[in-house]
Amino acid sequence: MNTMKLIHGIYDDEEQLLEGVERVRDNHFRIKEVFTPFPVHGLDHAIGLKRTRIAICAFIYGLTGAGLAILMTWYMMVSDWGPIDIGGKPNFFYYQNWPAFIPVTFESTVFCAGHGLAITFFLRSWILPGVSPKNPDPRTTDNKFLMELEVKPEDEARVVAMLRETGASEVNVK
Repeated sequence: MNTMKLIHGIYDDEEQLLEGVERVRDNHFRIKEVFTPFPVHGLDHAIGLKRTRIAICAFIYGLTGAGLAILMTWYMMVSDWGPIDIGGKPNFFYYQNWPAFIPVTFESTVFCAGHGLAITFFLRSWILPGVSPKNPDPRTTDNKFLMELEVKPEDEARVVAMLRETGASEVNVK
């Protein structure tokens, strides 16, 4: 049985939200999630989120695209149909005409990195067809900022008072 209380602190301004986040973290309460209508600079650091590893994924997807492009151009231009006459030079070996393949390799790298990152984002964020997003208050898509906390019942009054002190316009306990 879950005995934790869910508290939503709703703010009108991002500066008040940042102040509230810092105050809650200083008192060692766990922030479950923060919903904002636009990216707030410094919020991820204030919440204590770890640095993302998405750049590693982008590098791996880019290498995959480059590797596939090199394999494809080698197969098409040297192995299967070769030697193809490019610029008056027969293409007996891949390295003899590799500058001609740079645009294809670049575009394949960008294509695979972009599509791989989009798919990774949707899967990681669980934004899939038929799955509705979890947003506790639709006003967070327009002009409000919401901090969601999970606290023990004995800490409820203290947390509600703390949120009100930091400028929360509404505090809802679920």
